[in-house]
Amino acid sequence: MISIIIPVYNQAKQITDCLDSILKQTYQDYEVIIVNDGSSDNTLEVIKQYQTKFAKFNYQSQDNRGANAARNRGNREARGEYIIFCDADVIMKEKMLEVMAETLAKNPQASFCYSSFLWGNKLFKLWPYDAAKLKQMPYIITTSLIRREYFPGFDEKIKKFQDWDLWLTMLEQGHTGVWIDQMLFKVQTSGRQTMSHWLPSFAYSWLPFLPPVKKYNQAKEIIKQKHNLN
Repeated sequence: MISIIIPVYNQAKQITDCLDSILKQTYQDYEVIIVNDGSSDNTLEVIKQYQTKFAKFNYQSQDNRGANAARNRGNREARGEYIIFCDADVIMKEKMLEVMAETLAKNPQASFCYSSFLWGNKLFKLWPYDAAKLKQMPYIITTSLIRREYFPGFDEKIKKFQDWDLWLTMLEQGHTGVWIDQMLFKVQTSGRQTMSHWLPSFAYSWLPFLPPVKKYNQAKEIIKQKHNLN
């Protein structure tokens, strides 16, 4: 079974498309775990409309502690062999879970798999797993299927580059991934209001002259120091 963990914070407008895309999945052996991280909008009312639509549905609520804390809470609730962290603005293609589950079944040496994706209308194709490249730049997004037994948890002190920190931690523990050369999901960008929200973390290396990028470069240094990459 796949545990789909959805952290949500004031995303009532986005989460409907996300949940609708899950309902359309060809792979049906899954549970949905939503962790409401202290939303102040009508997120809860929207979620209630979906509770009876899923065979396995788990709703959790907590004070606002950040996405990493919400993801870890979801993992503690998970019962599946696999977990996938799906932000509320992610829209899955119908065969996403099926393709990812088949990929890990065919690659027992891999602890997780990731795919190409759309960020708004821009395709991020990515490339095969490369440990050396991963140490240089964050190129794997959080929305990846992970064997739950190997998931180390998110560092709740890390506020930026959480995805990079996760994959580096798993690499240090001997766990690697496999790339799926297919576009399997889209990230809605309309609800992302700041630059730090509407670009994937690895895109900031392309725009070093902008002030928000300087902050991201500083955050990147924190990750590099944590993992002794300097």
